[in-house]
Amino acid sequence: MDRRMDADRAALGRGAAGGVRRVAAARAALLPLLLYALPLGFLALFFFFPLGAILRLSVGVRTAVDADDLAYFMRVVGFSAWLGAASAALTLLVALPGAYMFARFRFPGAVALRALATVPFVLPTVVVAAAFGELLGPRGLLPAGLARLLPAGAPPLALERSIWLVLLAHIFFNYSIVLRIVGGFWAGIDVRLEQAAAVLGASRWRAFRYVTLPLLLPAIGAAALLVFIYCFASFSIVLILGGAQMATVEVEIYRQTAQMLRLDVASALALVQIAVTLLATMAYTRLQERTSLALAARGHGANARPPRTLGERLLIVANALLILLLIGTPLAALALRSLASADGTPTLAFYHALGQNTTRSLFFVPPLVAVRNSLLFAMATVALSLAVGVPAAYLLAQGRRGGWLTRVLDPLFTLPLGTSAVTLGLGYIVAFGAWGWQRSPLMVPVAHSLLAFPLVVRSLLPALRALDQRLREAARTLGASPLQVLRQIDLPLLAPAMLVGAVYAFTISLGDFGAVLLIGQNEYPTIPLVIYRFLGRPGGLNYGQAMALCTILMLVSLACFALLERARPPQAEL
Repeated sequence: MDRRMDADRAALGRGAAGGVRRVAAARAALLPLLLYALPLGFLALFFFFPLGAILRLSVGVRTAVDADDLAYFMRVVGFSAWLGAASAALTLLVALPGAYMFARFRFPGAVALRALATVPFVLPTVVVAAAFGELLGPRGLLPAGLARLLPAGAPPLALERSIWLVLLAHIFFNYSIVLRIVGGFWAGIDVRLEQAAAVLGASRWRAFRYVTLPLLLPAIGAAALLVFIYCFASFSIVLILGGAQMATVEVEIYRQTAQMLRLDVASALALVQIAVTLLATMAYTRLQERTSLALAARGHGANARPPRTLGERLLIVANALLILLLIGTPLAALALRSLASADGTPTLAFYHALGQNTTRSLFFVPPLVAVRNSLLFAMATVALSLAVGVPAAYLLAQGRRGGWLTRVLDPLFTLPLGTSAVTLGLGYIVAFGAWGWQRSPLMVPVAHSLLAFPLVVRSLLPALRALDQRLREAARTLGASPLQVLRQIDLPLLAPAMLVGAVYAFTISLGDFGAVLLIGQNEYPTIPLVIYRFLGRPGGLNYGQAMALCTILMLVSLACFALLERARPPQAEL
C-alpha cells in the first residue's frame, strides 16, 4: 500500500514538474514573440497607419486643382528630382578623390581630417543652412571680404537665394556619406588585383577602369542613391536658403499643409515623394547587399601606404584644403558671427540675450525653454528608439543572410529612412487629428524615433551577428535563464553598438526641424524651430541670437560625434 502511494506521489511530482517545465517553456517562447511584436506593432501604428491615411486622402482629392496648379506641382516634382540628381553627381565629383585618398594612403593627420570630413553627418540641417547663409549670404563673411579686396565697381558675389548656395550646402552635408560608403568599400578592395593587372601589361588607368571601377560601382551607386534620397526630400536647406521662389516636394507639402490648409493636395504630393524614395531605397538596399559581400576581400587599412610620388602628395594636400574650406570654413564663420556684432566688435551679447524677452511679447518663448524641450525630446527618443530598435535588430539577426526573413524584414525596417519628417508630420495630422493625438508632446519623440529606427537597427545588427553563439550556449548549459544570458552576455558585448545607436537617435531628435514644425511648433518649440523664427525676423539681435543658438547646437552635435567615434565598434556599418 505504502509503495503504491509513494509511486502515485512520484507520478504526481513528475507530472507537476513536467507542467512547470511546459509553462516555463511557453513563457520562454512567448517572451521573444512579444519582444519581436513590439517593433512590428510600432511600425504598423506609427508608420504604416499614417501612410495609409495619406494614401486614402490622396486618392480622394476634393480640392479644385486646375491645369496651372497641376503644371506647378509637376515642376516641383521635376525640380526635386533634378536637385537630388545634381546634388548626387556633384557630391560624387567632389568626394571621390577624398575617398580614394583615405582608402589608399596613410599620412599624418589622416584621422583628424577624416573626423572633420565626417562631422556634417551629425549636424542639424538648420545649422548647415545658417552656416552657409552666414558665409556666402548677403551679410556673409566671404562677400564682405571680397568687396574689400576687389576694386570699386566690381560685381559683388551674389549667391543669395541661388541654386548654387543650395547645392553647396548639399555637397557639404553629404560629403561624409560618400567617404563612408565608397571610401570604406575602396579600402577593402585588394590592391593585389591591380598589381596582377599591371604584371599582365595593363596601365594604371586600364587597371582602374577594368578591375577597380567595376568592383566600386555598387558602392558608388549606393552612395549616389542615398544622397539622392536625402536631397530629393530636402526641406530645411531649401526653405532657408532657397526662399519663396524655390520649392521641393517637401517644401510644397509643408506649404499646402500649414499655409494653404489643403491636406488632400499635400497628401497627394506626399504619395509621390514616398513612391520615389521607396523605389530609390529598394535599389539602395540591393546595392548595399552587394557591397557587403565584396567587403570581405581584405581588411581595412591593409591596402593603405604612405604617399611616394609628388602627384600623390599633391593629391593629399589638395583634398585636405578642400575639406578645410568646404567643411571647416562655414562652421568657423558661424561661431565667429555669434561672438561678434555687425561691425565686427567682439561681444557675448547674443548669448546673454537668449534668456531675455527683448520684444516684450506675450507669445515670446525663451530660447532656454527651447533647449529644455529639445533635450527632453531627445532623451525620450533615445529610450523609445532603443526599445523598438533592439528587438528589431535581434529579429533581423535571427534570419540567414539572403533568407526569406531577411529579405522581408530588411527593406521593411529600412523604409523609414526614405520617409521625411515632414511627411511623417503630415501623416500624424491626417491619421491622428480626429483623436487629438497630433498635438500630444509624445508624438514628437515618436516621429523622431521612427526617423532614428533604421540607424539604430543598422548600428546593432553587425554586433549581433558577430556575437559568439558558443558563449550563450555555454551560459545556458550552466543553467542561465534567457534574461540572465541577455543581461550578462549580450548587453556587455552590445553596449558599444547600443551607445552608437543612442547617439544617432539623440542627434536626429536634436536637429529635427520638419516634424516639430508641423506637429509641435507652438506648444513645444525646439532649438531648430526657434533658430528658424529668429532668422525670419529683422534686426541684428535676432540674427545674432540665431547664430548663438546654432553654435550651441553645433557644439552639442560635435560632442555627440566625438562620443560616436569613440564608441563605434570596428564592424559597424555606419
